[in-house]
Amino acid sequence: MAKVKGAVVVNSERCKGCELCIVACPSRVLKLHPREVNHKGYHYVYTDQPDACTGCASCGIVCPDGCLTIYRTRL
Repeated sequence: MAKVKGAVVVNSERCKGCELCIVACPSRVLKLHPREVNHKGYHYVYTDQPDACTGCASCGIVCPDGCLTIYRTRL
């Protein structure tokens, strides 16, 4: 089986901080930003450990607002 590297790009202005993607991530890559907020006043999600992402796309599937774009590359 080939090794896969993933990357998550977050549209921080669209994110409302519902945390569904954080719960869905098996690699615990995503976290809610503790201090910064977007233009709507919500704390948004960011990739805390980008190297641990496997590109499984579980976070993108559960995001109700479509804020996440997931990329996968084979190593």
